[in-house]
Amino acid sequence: MLVPHAKVIIIGSGPAGLTAAIYAARGNLAPIVFAGHMYGGQLMFTTEVENYPGFPAGIMGPELMESFRVQAERFGAVMHNVDVTAVDFSQRPFRISTSEHEFSADAVILATGASARWLGIPGEARLRGRGVSTCATCDGAFFRDKQIVVVGGGDSAMEEAMFLTRFGRRVTLVHRKAGFRASKIMAERALAHPKIDVIWNTVVEDVIGDGVVTALTLRNVETGHLALFPADALFIAIGHDPNTGIFRGQIDLDEHGYIRSPDGVSTNIPGVFVGGDVFDIRYKQAITAAGSGCKAALEAEKYLEENAAGRGDLPVLVSQTVPA
Repeated sequence: MLVPHAKVIIIGSGPAGLTAAIYAARGNLAPIVFAGHMYGGQLMFTTEVENYPGFPAGIMGPELMESFRVQAERFGAVMHNVDVTAVDFSQRPFRISTSEHEFSADAVILATGASARWLGIPGEARLRGRGVSTCATCDGAFFRDKQIVVVGGGDSAMEEAMFLTRFGRRVTLVHRKAGFRASKIMAERALAHPKIDVIWNTVVEDVIGDGVVTALTLRNVETGHLALFPADALFIAIGHDPNTGIFRGQIDLDEHGYIRSPDGVSTNIPGVFVGGDVFDIRYKQAITAAGSGCKAALEAEKYLEENAAGRGDLPVLVSQTVPA
């Protein structure tokens, strides 16, 4: 049975996926984008974005992502707000499946991103973007001369805490154990910083505030003692989970599940490219994700041109109607 076919399919709709869609669409590749039911990436969970170029007054995260999407659609990208449930990169053309349809593509761009881990405590979701954050680089400047709390004990928590000392009056690290799991040098730097305090053997039980964060409920894991801790911001730095489950066994992943790439754009499968936080374990910024999405689209275009010239193994393309 013939399946709907596209030159390029993009999986993901954050800054990387939608930038790839803009470039691929302008290159007349008519990309199909599987945006997912929760489209827009991590910026859909933020409020004001101040560090994306071109917006001197800032822009709301969801508004920025909607602009990305409108621009991609303007050039002919086709959006589907459904999740991809399976992929098959062992055959050509590649096969991409959703819960209801199967598609084929000559090139695929993987831009599924990485999801921040949350604590799952009361008040966290309600005050997300109003004092609760997972990105110090994105939101730290909003809390100048404020009391900031960082949860975590790894290198990322140390980095976030030290970065936040540029803005906060005090930065308090809250960790559930009696010692950090961070590397020795990172832990020593944090412990020696004059603006950083540490509360050991403690977890955050509740985020308190009416519209904005005003305090946290802390619980000592050894004694069970509860205490109210005044705070203006809670930064959660307990890691990210790359959204790569459907690629496992076909795409090379590192020990943490991120896609391996020798150059930041190609994968172990020719014709399958990567962009954004699903590969980037360091920066995790909208601007770097967008740049990598651009590179992925340009490389996909080059790949298709080379194969169309007879130097590859792509099948003859068949134009068909794509299900809505």
